[in-house]
Amino acid sequence: MSAEWTLSGFGDEIDPDPVVQLAVMEAVGASHIEVRSAWGINVVDLDEDAVERLASLLSQRAFGVSAVASPIGKVDVSLPVDHEVGRLERVIKVAHALNTRNIRVFSFYRAGHRSAADVRDDVMTRMRALADLAEREGVMLLHENEKGIYGDTPERVLDLVETVGSPSLRLAWDNANFVQVGCRPFTEGWSMLNGYVDYLQVKDAIAASGEIVPAGEGDGELAETLTALRDGGYTGFASLEPHLASAHELGGFSGPRAFGDAARAFRGLAGELGIDLR
Repeated sequence: MSAEWTLSGFGDEIDPDPVVQLAVMEAVGASHIEVRSAWGINVVDLDEDAVERLASLLSQRAFGVSAVASPIGKVDVSLPVDHEVGRLERVIKVAHALNTRNIRVFSFYRAGHRSAADVRDDVMTRMRALADLAEREGVMLLHENEKGIYGDTPERVLDLVETVGSPSLRLAWDNANFVQVGCRPFTEGWSMLNGYVDYLQVKDAIAASGEIVPAGEGDGELAETLTALRDGGYTGFASLEPHLASAHELGGFSGPRAFGDAARAFRGLAGELGIDLR
């Protein structure tokens, strides 16, 4: 069985400058990019002029945007509901300007003395408010299973999407993040969650240390996941998020060389499974 997916990646893992980001993405054979920051500024803080400049660069290079990788929900759940709703309003303007419906989100951190059960109702209230806004604005929220947020295990991710119950809240699947919370992603999570997965973020991790490694070199069960997506008829995005160098304040980082290594590793694994990345 074969499949064709669209290759993308986090541009700011390459370099802060979008010109460099696009050059490297083009070199690895991608036609799309995932936008988390540009010129060192997170998407939630980009002003209109910067967004216009970025949109112009993308148009000149004939690049599409697979998603806006927002920081929405990557804050403590104790903040007021309106805090993240207001920030999502700004991110939605960026998404519209960059011609994408997809916006990555998270489901809130909590103080160390509070359990997931303690904050569950507060999380659901906030995620419902975000989903309501997304429904009105015609965008899709893609929840990433980030370590340390409410939705970091398969069981709580399922609780989240089923409780909110919005057509505008789906999942961005990240194998490495599941590994980092002690989960075997495919074995323990796929059958539970695959019906909600609309987007693939590509990275792998070693269970014993949590170290991020190129696709297929860790314990993330990438081959099993890719095979299941292929066999299930997936035709969406595969977005490289290698995290192969030390993190910086805006998130994970790789640099051009390591990003290229990650792209080649993923292409090799995908090719073995009959998946064409365009």
